[in-house]
Amino acid sequence: MQAIFQVTFPFFALVLCGYVAARRGLLPESAIPGLNMFVLFFALPCMLFRFGASTPFAQLVNPVWLGLYIACALLIVFVTVAHSRAQGISLKDSAFGALVAAFPNTGFMGVPLIVALMGERAAGPVIVTILADLFVTSSICLALAQSGGGHWRESLGKALRGALSNPLPWSIAAGAAVSLLQMTLPGPLERMIAMLGQAASPVALFTIGAVLWRSQKNLQRPTPVSDYAPIVFIKLVVHPLLVLAAGLAALRLGLPLEPLALTALVLAAALPSASNVSLLAERFQADNGRIARIILWSTALAFLSFSGAVRVFGIAPTAA
Repeated sequence: MQAIFQVTFPFFALVLCGYVAARRGLLPESAIPGLNMFVLFFALPCMLFRFGASTPFAQLVNPVWLGLYIACALLIVFVTVAHSRAQGISLKDSAFGALVAAFPNTGFMGVPLIVALMGERAAGPVIVTILADLFVTSSICLALAQSGGGHWRESLGKALRGALSNPLPWSIAAGAAVSLLQMTLPGPLERMIAMLGQAASPVALFTIGAVLWRSQKNLQRPTPVSDYAPIVFIKLVVHPLLVLAAGLAALRLGLPLEPLALTALVLAAALPSASNVSLLAERFQADNGRIARIILWSTALAFLSFSGAVRVFGIAPTAA
């Protein structure tokens, strides 16, 4: 466990640093959107471009990985929505609860963390989960959140257009094209992309902490523990166990699924909730207090639960 903590602790500690810096006023609240934009539109796309360029194209469209992960994500969405609705929570808030239960923080945290633990071969399966969540999980949940008037197709179309405006899938696609065409970038351009990509991990983690603080600061009313604790449990425990069970079933059926790929998919599912869902909940006027608490507690508890999952799989991060 000590070797595992040596890898996982810095990642979660940077999140804490961002939280403390924002809370103490060392990072002005007005600077948080700028940090977020830097990560989303510059640093993270460059990092994903580099991984996409170094990953075989067949892996980025692997039907077994995509099918397995999407099926599990949709089941998590269904279970979470049903649970929330049974508690008397509105469809909009149930949909956002399902989104934080099924959408891990793969971009800002998962790619660099899982690659640090397992090596660059794990980048392919993790990138597949990003594409699945951006285009399928988030689109369905946002469509549910906006379908109160019954305009399901229109809501789904808006959600898909929103996913297409995200720079992350385009950076992955650009990297895949470079890999497929076996292109070589000019040296200065390649070095610039490398510098921005190297900045992605620390700045993204620091930004997560700052965003978490801002979400907590803007809470209007207390949220009962029963409204968010079950969703945290679904995110950190049920989601990865479901992916593991589905992967083992796929192996029994003889489907081509490498143990390394299955491990990477399970660890991606074991990550805490994506922090940007809080911004979406705020934009759509959902109960952001509930969503912010789910993200905060899933991030805090994931240090132990995620590290425990790494230990269960017997991953020795000595080669990171």
